[in-house]
Amino acid sequence: MPVTGEAFDPHCRRCPRLVRHLDQVRARHPDYHCAPVPSFGSACCRLLVVGLAPGLHGANRTGRPFTGDHAGILLYRTLHQHGFATRAESVAAGDRLRLRDCRITNAVRCLPPANRPEPAEARRCNPFLVAELAGLGRGGIVVALGAVAHAAVLRALGMAPASTRFAHAAEHALPGDRRLLDSYHCSRYNTNTRRLTPAMFDRIFARARHLLGA
Repeated sequence: MPVTGEAFDPHCRRCPRLVRHLDQVRARHPDYHCAPVPSFGSACCRLLVVGLAPGLHGANRTGRPFTGDHAGILLYRTLHQHGFATRAESVAAGDRLRLRDCRITNAVRCLPPANRPEPAEARRCNPFLVAELAGLGRGGIVVALGAVAHAAVLRALGMAPASTRFAHAAEHALPGDRRLLDSYHCSRYNTNTRRLTPAMFDRIFARARHLLGA
């Protein structure tokens, strides 16, 4: 059964390892956000993008998902190309970029050591994703960036992991006439090694736009 959804808590400290890590990073970078990162975009949208977790010098610094780091370069440029963002570059939480019919969140809201959240941390954070998915209406599209995000979406919806295996460009039916589109994460490692190319990423959001209609 799906877990119960919870409203996002900007002061959440339920994961001891992540709390210690954030405290350590805050000591080195007192001007960084260093707290749970809220979702970005309108709660009333048809496209929900789910990432892994905040990056050290990206969302953990700026307080906005995929803002200020390498992974956000390709994401926001691609969203802009398909009409989901008003600008192609996201530099700070206070810039004028706005999302259109789109919202961005993460499977884990706090910066994990080495960018690797533990399974228990993903489970503790899952109620926040449950609430996000509850706001995505019939016919909505979820784009999962990576296997951890894919698994988090399934957990939030009470779906068995074996029922929909992660693979780049795979599509899966979700309850409520919604669909899940899988993509490799737009991380520096994946783009530098060409595991994920801009053309591959573009096709994911072109498909999302097609499914949603112009």
